[in-house]
Amino acid sequence: MQKNLQWKLLAIVAVTALAAWGVYPPGDQIRLGLDLKGGAHLVLRVETSDALQVETETAAEQLGEQMSLQGMDAATVIPVDATTIRVEGVPGERDPAFRQLSDERLAASYDREPGAGGAYTFRMRGPVTASLREEAVRQALQTIERRVNELGVSEPIVAPHGIGGDQILVQLPGVSDVARAKALIRSTSLLELKLVEEGPSPSREALLQARNGVVPPDMEIATQPSAAGTEPFYYLVRRVAAVTGRDLRNARPSLDEFNQPAVSFTLNREGAVKMGDITSANLGRGLAIILDGQVRSAPTIQGRITDSGQITGVSQQEAEDLQITLRSGALPASLTYLEERTVGPTLGADSIRAGVAASIAGLVLVAFFMLAYYKLAGINAVVAVVLNLLILMACMAYIEAVLTLPGIAGLILTIGIGVDSNVLIFERIKEELRSAKSVRSAVAAGFDRVLLTIIDTHVASLIAAAFLFQFGSGPIKGFATTLFFGLVSNVFTAVFVSRSLFETVLSRRRVATLSI
Repeated sequence: MQKNLQWKLLAIVAVTALAAWGVYPPGDQIRLGLDLKGGAHLVLRVETSDALQVETETAAEQLGEQMSLQGMDAATVIPVDATTIRVEGVPGERDPAFRQLSDERLAASYDREPGAGGAYTFRMRGPVTASLREEAVRQALQTIERRVNELGVSEPIVAPHGIGGDQILVQLPGVSDVARAKALIRSTSLLELKLVEEGPSPSREALLQARNGVVPPDMEIATQPSAAGTEPFYYLVRRVAAVTGRDLRNARPSLDEFNQPAVSFTLNREGAVKMGDITSANLGRGLAIILDGQVRSAPTIQGRITDSGQITGVSQQEAEDLQITLRSGALPASLTYLEERTVGPTLGADSIRAGVAASIAGLVLVAFFMLAYYKLAGINAVVAVVLNLLILMACMAYIEAVLTLPGIAGLILTIGIGVDSNVLIFERIKEELRSAKSVRSAVAAGFDRVLLTIIDTHVASLIAAAFLFQFGSGPIKGFATTLFFGLVSNVFTAVFVSRSLFETVLSRRRVATLSI
């Protein structure tokens, strides 16, 4: 019996030491949420129509290329809006071939409506539209999360928001440069490498002079920002990119040949093959490196290039931000900020002081009540509750969970749960003493008979905490986290620790009465 008690006490000391080591120092070990640490609270809308527009334009470009390969150059393919493609001028003798081609290319996603004079209209199907919108939001969530993680934010929250299905909640605890974070999150960072047909030119009119001021359907105009106060340069480039950011393998800050900040990038295997083919077939021509629709540089192709390139003309800060957005991938659609709140660190510090003061006040009042009502036996309850809080905080520190203001409410609730468990045990011990049992027997019977009740109530509360964590938002999850660990540690402290303390006192001397 004595040896068994020694092992119990050693286990309690070991758990206490591990908990104290995990929590100390609290300022470094305990992660604070947005409401306590300060930071940015953002709500964004994903403009899913952009994703539909890209899909429709890509389908139209691919259809036009295949029609040209099959000798239908006279026909025109025009993306009318985000979900509609218009084809005009299909020669009558090639109509069967066009129908077969459109079935192969567009039938899976578009409904075909024939018109007069070799014209056809293709409309995106409803299920495809809904699927693309959902996919755009899902990709945006993943991309934003990768970018936020690159910022080094401690426990950010990136989650769906609202009932429309197109909103995203972003919470960035501890972020002070909110403008930079917003720009980094919102940047589409679409990298495209396109062949240059004409340019650079100081004006659009001069660029298109040889083409009677008309932009060919398979080309587009891209601008290159120039020095402050001067006009930009214009390039006529191919509409279809030879290589895009989807072919990117990595990006990192570097220096150019003039020792100025730049961003070097490498391509994956598929991108390297496409890069090698396009550069080897177009020696002496310009290759525009376009980021978010603007030409960053347009070097002349001097030889075959395979798997690498460099973006120049950026500042040191731009290079760091650019490599983050490129590595995280391009957003599938643009973002609109619907809500922005900045929580200052002063407000967070006030919340911490108020929460700590409330916790200490609650603990002191509970200790006073337990000592006044149960006398010396109340010391067991106070020790158990304090150790319960210590273990709870240690668990949160070990798994790097975030403490929020609702989480502090969970701490205070844990104090109440701990006291409730001890009251159940003590009242049961008092009943056993009234039945003329010895002190040792009454203590043993009190703990044994209350154990199932405590386990039953705690398991029910754990299930509730699990559902709160699974389906709740950020603040609710913070409350559920502290509640979960508080319930688990309370079973250990209220049953195991408190009982071991009773047994330690009773093993040292014969006790006729118990101060309870």
